[in-house]
Amino acid sequence: MKLGEAIAEIMRREGVEILCGYPVNHLIEFAAAKDIRPIMVRQERIGLHMADAISRVTSGRKIGAFCMQHGPGAENAYGGVAQAYGESVPVLVVPQGYPRRIAHIDPNFNSSEAMRHVVKSAEPVVIATEISNIMRRAFTRLRNGRGGPVLVEVPTDMWNEEVGDIAYEAVMATRYGPDPAEVKRAAAMLANAKRPVIYAGQGIHWARAWGQLAQLSALLAAPVCTSLGGKSAFNEEHPLSLGAAGVAMGKHMRVFLDQADVIIGLGCSFTETNFGAKMPKGPKFIHATLDPMHLNKDVKVDIGLIGDAGLTLDALLAELASHVKSPRDPAPVAAEIKSIKEPWLAEWMPKLTSNDAPLNPYRVLWDLQHTVDKDNCIITHDAGSPRDQISPFWQSTMPLSYLGWGKTTQLGYGLGLAMGAKLAAPEKLCMNVWGDAAIGFTGMDFETAVRERIPIMSILLNNFSMAIELKVMPVSTEKYRSTDISGDYAAMARAFGGYGERVTDPSEIVPAIKRGIKKTEEGVPVLLEFITSKETQVSRQ
Repeated sequence: MKLGEAIAEIMRREGVEILCGYPVNHLIEFAAAKDIRPIMVRQERIGLHMADAISRVTSGRKIGAFCMQHGPGAENAYGGVAQAYGESVPVLVVPQGYPRRIAHIDPNFNSSEAMRHVVKSAEPVVIATEISNIMRRAFTRLRNGRGGPVLVEVPTDMWNEEVGDIAYEAVMATRYGPDPAEVKRAAAMLANAKRPVIYAGQGIHWARAWGQLAQLSALLAAPVCTSLGGKSAFNEEHPLSLGAAGVAMGKHMRVFLDQADVIIGLGCSFTETNFGAKMPKGPKFIHATLDPMHLNKDVKVDIGLIGDAGLTLDALLAELASHVKSPRDPAPVAAEIKSIKEPWLAEWMPKLTSNDAPLNPYRVLWDLQHTVDKDNCIITHDAGSPRDQISPFWQSTMPLSYLGWGKTTQLGYGLGLAMGAKLAAPEKLCMNVWGDAAIGFTGMDFETAVRERIPIMSILLNNFSMAIELKVMPVSTEKYRSTDISGDYAAMARAFGGYGERVTDPSEIVPAIKRGIKKTEEGVPVLLEFITSKETQVSRQ
Protein backbone atom coordinates (compact mmCIF):
# COMPACT_ATOMS: atom_id res chain seq x y z
CA MET A 1 0.00 0.00 0.00
CA LYS A 2 1.29 3.45 -0.89
CA LEU A 3 1.46 6.24 1.66
CA GLY A 4 -1.33 8.27 0.03
CA GLU A 5 -3.63 5.25 -0.08
CA ALA A 6 -2.86 4.49 3.57
CA ILE A 7 -3.78 8.03 4.68
CA ALA A 8 -7.06 7.88 2.74
CA GLU A 9 -7.85 4.42 4.14
CA ILE A 10 -7.25 5.65 7.69
CA MET A 11 -9.51 8.63 7.08
CA ARG A 12 -12.21 6.28 5.76
CA ARG A 13 -11.92 4.10 8.86
CA GLU A 14 -12.24 7.21 11.01
CA GLY A 15 -15.55 8.04 9.32
CA VAL A 16 -14.40 10.88 7.09
CA GLU A 17 -16.85 11.06 4.18
CA ILE A 18 -15.93 14.41 2.61
CA LEU A 19 -12.56 15.95 1.84
CA CYS A 20 -12.60 19.66 1.04
CA GLY A 21 -9.58 20.94 -0.79
CA TYR A 22 -7.81 22.55 -3.68
CA PRO A 23 -5.22 20.91 -5.95
CA VAL A 24 -2.54 19.99 -6.34
CA ASN A 25 -2.63 17.69 -3.33
CA HIS A 26 -2.44 14.02 -4.22
CA LEU A 27 -4.60 13.05 -1.25
CA ILE A 28 -7.60 14.17 -3.31
CA GLU A 29 -7.16 11.29 -5.76
CA PHE A 30 -6.30 8.72 -3.11
CA ALA A 31 -9.39 9.75 -1.10
CA ALA A 32 -11.69 9.63 -4.11
CA ALA A 33 -10.51 6.07 -4.78
CA LYS A 34 -11.71 5.22 -1.25
CA ASP A 35 -15.15 6.80 -1.92
CA ILE A 36 -14.41 9.91 0.12
CA ARG A 37 -16.13 12.71 -1.78
CA PRO A 38 -13.81 15.55 -2.80
CA ILE A 39 -15.23 19.09 -2.71
CA MET A 40 -13.10 21.54 -4.68
CA VAL A 41 -13.32 25.18 -3.65
CA ARG A 42 -12.28 28.44 -5.31
CA GLN A 43 -10.07 29.51 -2.41
CA GLU A 44 -8.56 27.58 0.44
CA ARG A 45 -10.17 29.49 3.31
CA ILE A 46 -13.68 28.47 2.21
CA GLY A 47 -12.71 24.80 2.17
CA LEU A 48 -11.54 25.04 5.76
CA HIS A 49 -14.75 26.80 6.74
CA MET A 50 -16.77 23.99 5.15
CA ALA A 51 -14.77 21.36 7.03
CA ASP A 52 -15.26 23.45 10.18
CA ALA A 53 -19.05 23.30 9.77
CA ILE A 54 -19.07 19.53 9.18
CA SER A 55 -17.41 19.10 12.57
CA ARG A 56 -19.70 21.64 14.26
CA VAL A 57 -23.02 20.35 12.94
CA THR A 58 -22.18 16.79 13.98
CA SER A 59 -20.72 17.82 17.36
CA GLY A 60 -17.44 16.28 16.25
CA ARG A 61 -18.95 12.85 15.51
CA LYS A 62 -17.84 13.48 11.94
CA ILE A 63 -14.50 15.21 11.51
CA GLY A 64 -14.18 17.80 8.77
CA ALA A 65 -11.05 17.45 6.64
CA PHE A 66 -9.19 19.79 4.30
CA CYS A 67 -6.10 19.47 2.10
CA MET A 68 -4.17 21.95 -0.03
CA GLN A 69 -1.11 22.41 -2.19
CA HIS A 70 2.28 23.17 -0.72
CA GLY A 71 3.54 26.74 -0.94
CA PRO A 72 0.79 29.16 -2.02
CA GLY A 73 -2.05 26.79 -1.15
CA ALA A 74 -0.82 26.42 2.40
CA GLU A 75 -0.15 30.14 2.66
CA ASN A 76 -3.69 30.95 1.51
CA ALA A 77 -5.14 28.46 4.00
CA TYR A 78 -3.55 30.03 7.06
CA GLY A 79 -6.53 32.27 7.86
CA GLY A 80 -9.00 29.39 7.82
CA VAL A 81 -6.79 27.32 10.13
CA ALA A 82 -6.47 30.27 12.50
CA GLN A 83 -10.26 30.77 12.49
CA ALA A 84 -10.87 27.12 13.43
CA TYR A 85 -8.27 27.42 16.18
CA GLY A 86 -9.86 30.57 17.58
CA GLU A 87 -13.26 28.86 17.60
CA SER A 88 -11.92 25.56 19.03
CA VAL A 89 -13.19 23.47 16.12
CA PRO A 90 -11.57 20.09 15.33
CA VAL A 91 -10.52 19.93 11.67
CA LEU A 92 -8.01 17.58 10.05
CA VAL A 93 -5.66 19.69 7.92
CA VAL A 94 -3.41 17.82 5.46
CA PRO A 95 -1.16 20.23 3.55
CA GLN A 96 1.15 18.92 0.91
CA GLY A 97 4.72 19.87 1.78
CA TYR A 98 7.75 20.74 -0.28
CA PRO A 99 10.01 17.82 -1.18
CA ARG A 100 12.05 16.83 1.86
CA ARG A 101 15.37 17.99 0.42
CA ILE A 102 14.11 21.62 0.24
CA ALA A 103 11.37 21.59 2.87
CA HIS A 104 13.41 23.67 5.30
CA ILE A 105 15.10 25.94 2.76
CA ASP A 106 14.17 29.63 2.79
CA PRO A 107 11.74 30.96 1.54
CA ASN A 108 9.70 27.74 1.25
CA PHE A 109 6.57 27.75 3.43
CA ASN A 110 6.70 24.91 5.93
CA SER A 111 3.18 24.34 7.25
CA SER A 112 4.10 22.21 10.26
CA GLU A 113 6.39 24.98 11.46
CA ALA A 114 4.51 28.08 10.33
CA MET A 115 1.07 26.97 11.59
CA ARG A 116 2.18 25.38 14.84
CA HIS A 117 0.75 28.13 17.04
CA VAL A 118 -2.73 27.96 15.43
CA VAL A 119 -3.23 24.18 15.68
CA LYS A 120 -3.49 21.65 18.51
CA SER A 121 -0.60 19.78 16.95
CA ALA A 122 1.46 19.81 13.76
CA GLU A 123 3.45 16.85 12.56
CA PRO A 124 5.23 16.25 9.27
CA VAL A 125 5.47 12.77 7.79
CA VAL A 126 9.17 11.92 7.85
CA ILE A 127 9.06 8.11 7.65
CA ALA A 128 6.24 6.68 5.53
CA THR A 129 5.86 3.50 7.59
CA GLU A 130 5.07 5.62 10.66
CA ILE A 131 1.82 6.84 9.11
CA SER A 132 -0.47 4.75 11.32
CA ASN A 133 1.13 6.22 14.44
CA ILE A 134 1.03 9.74 13.01
CA MET A 135 -2.65 9.52 12.06
CA ARG A 136 -3.54 7.83 15.34
CA ARG A 137 -2.04 10.75 17.22
CA ALA A 138 -3.86 13.20 14.95
CA PHE A 139 -7.31 11.68 15.32
CA THR A 140 -6.85 11.15 19.07
CA ARG A 141 -6.21 14.87 19.44
CA LEU A 142 -9.17 15.69 17.19
CA ARG A 143 -11.59 13.54 19.21
CA ASN A 144 -10.40 14.30 22.73
CA GLY A 145 -10.11 17.40 24.86
CA ARG A 146 -10.73 20.94 23.70
CA GLY A 147 -11.29 21.13 19.96
CA GLY A 148 -8.93 22.60 17.43
CA PRO A 149 -7.35 21.87 14.05
CA VAL A 150 -4.70 19.16 13.80
CA LEU A 151 -2.16 19.29 10.97
CA VAL A 152 -0.35 16.45 9.22
CA GLU A 153 2.05 17.64 6.49
CA VAL A 154 2.92 15.22 3.70
CA PRO A 155 5.99 16.05 1.58
CA THR A 156 5.16 15.88 -2.11
CA ASP A 157 7.89 13.32 -2.78
CA MET A 158 6.42 10.78 -0.33
CA TRP A 159 2.90 9.98 -1.58
CA ASN A 160 3.95 6.87 -3.51
CA GLU A 161 6.31 5.40 -0.95
CA GLU A 162 5.35 1.88 0.07
CA VAL A 163 4.14 1.35 3.64
CA GLY A 164 2.86 -2.23 3.41
CA ASP A 165 -0.40 -3.27 5.05
CA ILE A 166 -1.69 -1.05 7.84
CA ALA A 167 -3.20 -2.25 11.12
CA TYR A 168 -5.34 0.69 12.10
CA GLU A 169 -8.51 0.96 14.15
CA ALA A 170 -10.52 4.13 14.72
CA VAL A 171 -9.45 5.89 17.91
CA MET A 172 -11.57 6.30 21.00
CA ALA A 173 -13.29 9.48 22.11
CA THR A 174 -12.96 9.89 25.85
CA ARG A 175 -14.66 12.17 28.33
CA TYR A 176 -13.59 13.30 31.76
CA GLY A 177 -15.51 14.90 34.59
CA PRO A 178 -14.93 17.38 37.41
CA ASP A 179 -13.59 16.86 40.93
CA PRO A 180 -16.53 15.62 43.10
CA ALA A 181 -15.46 17.90 45.96
CA GLU A 182 -15.72 20.94 43.69
CA VAL A 183 -19.07 19.72 42.39
CA LYS A 184 -20.36 19.69 45.98
CA ARG A 185 -19.17 23.26 46.50
CA ALA A 186 -20.70 24.40 43.23
CA ALA A 187 -24.05 22.73 43.95
CA ALA A 188 -24.22 24.39 47.37
CA MET A 189 -23.37 27.78 45.89
CA LEU A 190 -26.04 27.41 43.20
CA ALA A 191 -28.67 26.15 45.63
CA ASN A 192 -28.09 29.14 47.93
CA ALA A 193 -27.92 31.74 45.17
CA LYS A 194 -30.70 34.32 45.08
CA ARG A 195 -30.17 35.42 41.47
CA PRO A 196 -28.22 32.71 39.62
CA VAL A 197 -27.57 33.07 35.89
CA ILE A 198 -26.38 30.31 33.55
CA TYR A 199 -23.97 31.31 30.78
CA ALA A 200 -23.69 28.50 28.23
CA GLY A 201 -20.93 28.21 25.65
CA GLN A 202 -20.35 25.99 22.67
CA GLY A 203 -19.09 23.20 24.91
CA ILE A 204 -22.78 22.37 25.38
CA HIS A 205 -22.99 21.67 21.65
CA TRP A 206 -19.87 19.50 21.54
CA ALA A 207 -21.11 17.47 24.54
CA ARG A 208 -24.69 17.44 23.23
CA ALA A 209 -25.70 18.40 26.74
CA TRP A 210 -28.77 20.39 25.71
CA GLY A 211 -31.15 18.29 27.82
CA GLN A 212 -29.08 18.62 30.99
CA LEU A 213 -28.78 22.38 30.47
CA ALA A 214 -32.56 22.67 30.27
CA GLN A 215 -32.90 20.50 33.39
CA LEU A 216 -30.54 22.70 35.40
CA SER A 217 -32.40 25.83 34.35
CA ALA A 218 -35.75 24.27 35.26
CA LEU A 219 -34.52 22.98 38.62
CA LEU A 220 -33.14 26.33 39.76
CA ALA A 221 -35.58 28.53 37.79
CA ALA A 222 -32.37 30.10 36.52
CA PRO A 223 -32.29 32.23 33.36
CA VAL A 224 -29.95 31.12 30.57
CA CYS A 225 -27.85 33.23 28.24
CA THR A 226 -25.29 31.94 25.78
CA SER A 227 -22.17 33.05 24.04
CA LEU A 228 -22.42 33.47 20.26
CA GLY A 229 -20.82 30.04 19.93
CA GLY A 230 -23.34 28.60 22.36
CA LYS A 231 -26.38 30.16 20.67
CA SER A 232 -29.14 27.58 20.12
CA ALA A 233 -27.95 25.44 23.06
CA PHE A 234 -31.10 26.62 24.90
CA ASN A 235 -34.48 27.29 23.30
CA GLU A 236 -34.55 31.07 22.97
CA GLU A 237 -38.35 31.12 22.93
CA HIS A 238 -38.31 29.68 26.46
CA PRO A 239 -39.50 32.17 29.11
CA LEU A 240 -36.16 31.80 30.95
CA SER A 241 -34.01 32.56 27.92
CA LEU A 242 -31.94 35.75 27.94
CA GLY A 243 -30.67 35.24 24.38
CA ALA A 244 -27.10 35.28 23.09
CA ALA A 245 -24.30 37.65 23.97
CA GLY A 246 -22.35 39.47 21.29
CA VAL A 247 -21.64 43.06 20.35
CA ALA A 248 -25.42 43.36 20.44
CA MET A 249 -27.75 41.76 22.97
CA GLY A 250 -31.10 42.22 24.63
CA LYS A 251 -31.41 44.59 27.55
CA HIS A 252 -32.79 41.77 29.70
CA MET A 253 -29.50 39.88 29.41
CA ARG A 254 -27.45 42.84 30.56
CA VAL A 255 -29.74 43.45 33.54
CA PHE A 256 -29.69 39.84 34.71
CA LEU A 257 -25.92 39.49 34.34
CA ASP A 258 -25.30 42.70 36.25
CA GLN A 259 -27.72 41.76 39.05
CA ALA A 260 -26.62 38.14 39.38
CA ASP A 261 -25.07 36.92 42.62
CA VAL A 262 -23.76 33.70 41.02
CA ILE A 263 -22.91 33.14 37.35
CA ILE A 264 -22.10 29.64 36.22
CA GLY A 265 -20.32 29.35 32.89
CA LEU A 266 -20.90 25.96 31.29
CA GLY A 267 -18.81 24.81 28.33
CA CYS A 268 -17.38 28.27 27.82
CA SER A 269 -13.99 29.94 28.03
CA PHE A 270 -15.09 33.33 29.42
CA THR A 271 -12.67 34.79 26.88
CA GLU A 272 -12.59 38.58 26.92
CA THR A 273 -13.66 39.75 23.49
CA ASN A 274 -15.45 42.64 21.84
CA PHE A 275 -17.84 40.05 20.44
CA GLY A 276 -19.17 38.75 23.73
CA ALA A 277 -20.76 39.90 26.97
CA LYS A 278 -18.62 41.82 29.43
CA MET A 279 -18.83 39.97 32.73
CA PRO A 280 -19.70 42.04 35.81
CA LYS A 281 -17.33 42.30 38.77
CA GLY A 282 -19.74 41.55 41.62
CA PRO A 283 -20.98 37.96 41.28
CA LYS A 284 -19.37 34.72 42.34
CA PHE A 285 -18.24 32.71 39.31
CA ILE A 286 -18.40 28.97 38.78
CA HIS A 287 -16.48 28.06 35.65
CA ALA A 288 -17.12 24.66 34.04
CA THR A 289 -14.77 24.17 31.11
CA LEU A 290 -12.97 21.37 29.30
CA ASP A 291 -9.67 23.25 29.33
CA PRO A 292 -8.01 24.13 32.66
CA MET A 293 -6.08 26.90 30.89
CA HIS A 294 -9.36 28.84 30.75
CA LEU A 295 -9.61 29.15 34.54
CA ASN A 296 -8.84 32.67 35.78
CA LYS A 297 -7.73 33.64 32.28
CA ASP A 298 -10.08 36.60 31.87
CA VAL A 299 -12.56 36.18 34.74
CA LYS A 300 -11.67 35.60 38.40
CA VAL A 301 -13.20 32.24 39.27
CA ASP A 302 -14.42 31.05 42.66
CA ILE A 303 -14.99 27.41 41.73
CA GLY A 304 -13.52 25.54 38.76
CA LEU A 305 -15.09 22.43 37.27
CA ILE A 306 -12.85 20.78 34.69
CA GLY A 307 -14.43 18.34 32.30
CA ASP A 308 -16.97 17.53 29.63
CA ALA A 309 -20.04 19.77 29.87
CA GLY A 310 -22.41 16.79 29.85
CA LEU A 311 -20.61 14.94 32.63
CA THR A 312 -20.33 18.18 34.61
CA LEU A 313 -24.05 18.84 34.32
CA ASP A 314 -24.88 15.24 35.24
CA ALA A 315 -22.76 15.55 38.37
CA LEU A 316 -24.24 18.92 39.31
CA LEU A 317 -27.80 17.72 38.85
CA ALA A 318 -27.14 14.64 40.98
CA GLU A 319 -25.58 16.73 43.75
CA LEU A 320 -28.30 19.38 43.60
CA ALA A 321 -30.96 16.72 44.22
CA SER A 322 -30.16 16.84 47.94
CA HIS A 323 -30.39 20.65 48.01
CA VAL A 324 -33.36 21.35 45.76
CA LYS A 325 -36.06 18.70 46.12
CA SER A 326 -38.29 19.88 43.27
CA PRO A 327 -38.06 22.42 40.47
CA ARG A 328 -38.47 25.98 41.66
CA ASP A 329 -41.29 28.17 40.40
CA PRO A 330 -40.03 29.91 37.26
CA ALA A 331 -42.92 32.38 37.11
CA PRO A 332 -41.33 35.29 39.03
CA VAL A 333 -38.09 35.13 37.02
CA ALA A 334 -39.95 34.70 33.74
CA ALA A 335 -42.15 37.68 34.57
CA GLU A 336 -39.11 39.85 35.34
CA ILE A 337 -37.46 38.85 32.07
CA LYS A 338 -40.64 39.65 30.18
CA SER A 339 -40.98 43.02 31.91
CA ILE A 340 -37.57 44.07 30.56
CA LYS A 341 -37.56 42.23 27.24
CA GLU A 342 -40.91 43.48 25.94
CA PRO A 343 -40.15 47.24 26.29
CA TRP A 344 -36.69 46.65 24.75
CA LEU A 345 -38.21 44.79 21.83
CA ALA A 346 -40.88 47.47 21.43
CA GLU A 347 -38.12 50.06 20.98
CA TRP A 348 -36.82 48.04 18.05
CA MET A 349 -40.12 47.22 16.39
CA PRO A 350 -40.08 50.31 14.14
CA LYS A 351 -36.89 48.97 12.55
CA LEU A 352 -37.95 45.33 12.62
CA THR A 353 -41.19 46.16 10.82
CA SER A 354 -40.03 49.16 8.79
CA ASN A 355 -41.63 49.77 5.39
CA ASP A 356 -38.78 51.98 4.21
CA ALA A 357 -36.98 51.62 0.93
CA PRO A 358 -34.04 51.11 0.76
CA LEU A 359 -34.97 48.22 3.04
CA ASN A 360 -34.06 48.23 6.68
CA PRO A 361 -31.84 45.16 7.31
CA TYR A 362 -33.68 44.51 10.56
CA ARG A 363 -36.94 44.17 8.60
CA VAL A 364 -35.34 41.68 6.21
CA LEU A 365 -34.07 39.50 9.05
CA TRP A 366 -37.32 39.79 11.00
CA ASP A 367 -39.30 38.63 7.99
CA LEU A 368 -36.79 35.85 7.34
CA GLN A 369 -37.19 34.55 10.89
CA HIS A 370 -40.97 34.50 10.56
CA THR A 371 -40.98 32.82 7.13
CA VAL A 372 -38.58 29.88 7.47
CA ASP A 373 -39.20 26.77 9.57
CA LYS A 374 -36.74 27.53 12.35
CA ASP A 375 -36.90 23.99 13.71
CA ASN A 376 -35.56 22.66 10.42
CA CYS A 377 -32.93 25.16 9.39
CA ILE A 378 -29.34 26.06 10.15
CA ILE A 379 -28.34 29.70 9.91
CA THR A 380 -25.11 31.58 10.50
CA HIS A 381 -24.15 35.24 10.50
CA ASP A 382 -21.06 36.91 9.11
CA ALA A 383 -18.66 39.43 10.59
CA GLY A 384 -19.77 43.02 11.13
CA SER A 385 -23.29 44.38 10.87
CA PRO A 386 -25.08 41.12 9.87
CA ARG A 387 -23.89 39.50 13.10
CA ASP A 388 -25.07 42.38 15.25
CA GLN A 389 -28.37 42.75 13.41
CA ILE A 390 -29.41 39.12 13.62
CA SER A 391 -28.02 37.69 16.86
CA PRO A 392 -30.17 39.57 19.43
CA PHE A 393 -33.45 39.08 17.56
CA TRP A 394 -33.23 35.65 15.96
CA GLN A 395 -34.69 33.20 18.49
CA SER A 396 -33.19 29.76 17.92
CA THR A 397 -35.42 26.89 18.93
CA MET A 398 -33.39 23.75 18.19
CA PRO A 399 -29.80 22.76 19.04
CA LEU A 400 -27.25 23.61 16.36
CA SER A 401 -29.83 25.51 14.31
CA TYR A 402 -27.60 28.59 14.63
CA LEU A 403 -23.84 28.49 14.07
CA GLY A 404 -22.48 31.42 16.03
CA TRP A 405 -18.88 32.57 16.21
CA GLY A 406 -16.88 35.56 17.30
CA LYS A 407 -13.47 34.89 18.86
CA THR A 408 -11.97 36.03 15.58
CA THR A 409 -14.15 37.57 12.91
CA GLN A 410 -13.00 36.97 9.37
CA LEU A 411 -15.27 38.47 6.74
CA GLY A 412 -16.78 35.81 4.51
CA TYR A 413 -16.69 32.94 7.05
CA GLY A 414 -20.45 32.37 6.87
CA LEU A 415 -20.65 31.13 3.27
CA GLY A 416 -18.37 28.16 3.90
CA LEU A 417 -20.17 27.38 7.15
CA ALA A 418 -23.53 27.27 5.36
CA MET A 419 -22.15 24.98 2.64
CA GLY A 420 -20.50 22.67 5.15
CA ALA A 421 -23.69 22.58 7.22
CA LYS A 422 -25.68 21.55 4.13
CA LEU A 423 -23.22 18.73 3.44
CA ALA A 424 -23.53 17.52 7.03
CA ALA A 425 -27.31 18.00 7.27
CA PRO A 426 -28.74 17.87 3.73
CA GLU A 427 -32.30 17.72 5.03
CA LYS A 428 -32.00 21.22 6.57
CA LEU A 429 -32.48 24.63 4.97
CA CYS A 430 -28.97 26.06 5.42
CA MET A 431 -28.47 29.83 5.24
CA ASN A 432 -25.79 32.43 5.69
CA VAL A 433 -26.46 36.12 6.29
CA TRP A 434 -23.74 38.46 5.08
CA GLY A 435 -23.09 41.94 3.79
CA ASP A 436 -21.53 43.42 0.69
CA ALA A 437 -18.15 43.63 2.43
CA ALA A 438 -18.09 39.92 3.29
CA ILE A 439 -19.17 38.77 -0.17
CA GLY A 440 -16.17 40.63 -1.58
CA PHE A 441 -13.91 38.22 0.29
CA THR A 442 -15.46 34.85 -0.51
CA GLY A 443 -18.31 35.45 -2.96
CA MET A 444 -16.62 33.54 -5.79
CA ASP A 445 -17.29 30.37 -3.87
CA PHE A 446 -21.00 30.67 -4.54
CA GLU A 447 -19.89 29.01 -7.76
CA THR A 448 -18.67 26.12 -5.60
CA ALA A 449 -22.18 25.72 -4.21
CA VAL A 450 -23.53 25.51 -7.76
CA ARG A 451 -20.85 23.22 -9.15
CA GLU A 452 -20.82 20.89 -6.15
CA ARG A 453 -24.65 20.80 -5.93
CA ILE A 454 -24.92 22.32 -2.44
CA PRO A 455 -28.31 24.11 -2.39
CA ILE A 456 -27.89 26.72 0.33
CA MET A 457 -29.81 30.00 0.62
CA SER A 458 -27.55 33.02 0.94
CA ILE A 459 -29.06 36.22 2.35
CA LEU A 460 -27.09 39.27 1.24
CA LEU A 461 -27.67 42.68 2.79
CA ASN A 462 -26.28 45.17 0.26
CA ASN A 463 -26.03 48.82 1.27
CA PHE A 464 -23.17 49.66 -1.13
CA SER A 465 -21.07 50.74 1.82
CA MET A 466 -18.80 49.75 4.66
CA ALA A 467 -21.47 51.26 6.87
CA ILE A 468 -20.01 50.54 10.30
CA GLU A 469 -16.74 52.17 9.21
CA LEU A 470 -18.42 55.46 8.28
CA LYS A 471 -17.92 56.89 11.78
CA VAL A 472 -14.23 56.00 11.91
CA MET A 473 -13.37 56.95 8.31
CA PRO A 474 -15.10 60.30 7.76
CA VAL A 475 -12.18 62.08 6.05
CA SER A 476 -11.26 59.23 3.72
CA THR A 477 -14.93 58.76 2.86
CA GLU A 478 -15.53 62.43 2.13
CA LYS A 479 -12.34 62.95 0.12
CA TYR A 480 -11.91 59.57 -1.59
CA ARG A 481 -15.17 57.59 -1.03
CA SER A 482 -13.05 54.94 0.70
CA THR A 483 -16.05 53.20 2.28
CA ASP A 484 -18.02 52.84 -0.96
CA ILE A 485 -18.37 49.35 -2.43
CA SER A 486 -20.67 48.06 -5.15
CA GLY A 487 -21.83 45.09 -7.14
CA ASP A 488 -24.83 43.32 -8.65
CA TYR A 489 -24.52 40.09 -6.72
CA ALA A 490 -27.85 38.57 -7.76
CA ALA A 491 -26.61 38.80 -11.35
CA MET A 492 -23.35 37.17 -10.24
CA ALA A 493 -25.30 34.26 -8.71
CA ARG A 494 -27.23 33.79 -11.96
CA ALA A 495 -24.02 33.93 -13.98
CA PHE A 496 -22.65 31.11 -11.86
CA GLY A 497 -25.75 29.01 -12.59
CA GLY A 498 -27.60 29.58 -9.32
CA TYR A 499 -30.79 31.44 -8.51
CA GLY A 500 -30.25 35.15 -7.92
CA GLU A 501 -32.87 37.74 -7.07
CA ARG A 502 -32.54 41.40 -6.07
CA VAL A 503 -35.22 42.75 -3.73
CA THR A 504 -35.93 46.46 -3.23
CA ASP A 505 -39.59 46.58 -2.13
CA PRO A 506 -40.50 45.61 1.45
CA SER A 507 -43.65 43.86 0.23
CA GLU A 508 -41.44 41.49 -1.79
CA ILE A 509 -39.23 40.34 1.10
CA VAL A 510 -41.39 37.37 2.15
CA PRO A 511 -42.37 36.27 -1.40
CA ALA A 512 -38.67 36.33 -2.40
CA ILE A 513 -37.73 34.20 0.61
CA LYS A 514 -40.45 31.69 -0.27
CA ARG A 515 -39.24 31.55 -3.86
CA GLY A 516 -35.71 31.01 -2.59
CA ILE A 517 -36.73 28.16 -0.29
CA LYS A 518 -38.54 26.47 -3.18
CA LYS A 519 -35.44 26.72 -5.36
CA THR A 520 -33.25 25.11 -2.69
CA GLU A 521 -35.77 22.27 -2.47
CA GLU A 522 -35.24 21.81 -6.21
CA GLY A 523 -31.49 21.53 -5.59
CA VAL A 524 -30.52 25.02 -6.73
CA PRO A 525 -28.27 27.31 -4.62
CA VAL A 526 -29.93 30.68 -3.97
CA LEU A 527 -28.62 34.18 -3.41
CA LEU A 528 -31.21 36.78 -2.36
CA GLU A 529 -29.79 40.29 -2.55
CA PHE A 530 -31.68 42.82 -0.43
CA ILE A 531 -30.88 46.47 -1.12
CA THR A 532 -30.71 48.01 2.33
CA SER A 533 -30.10 51.30 4.07
CA LYS A 534 -26.81 52.20 5.74
CA GLU A 535 -28.13 51.09 9.14
CA THR A 536 -25.54 51.46 11.90
CA GLN A 537 -27.61 51.25 15.09
CA VAL A 538 -27.12 48.06 17.10
CA SER A 539 -28.48 46.90 20.44
CA ARG A 540 -25.38 47.53 22.54
CA GLN A 541 -25.94 47.09 26.25
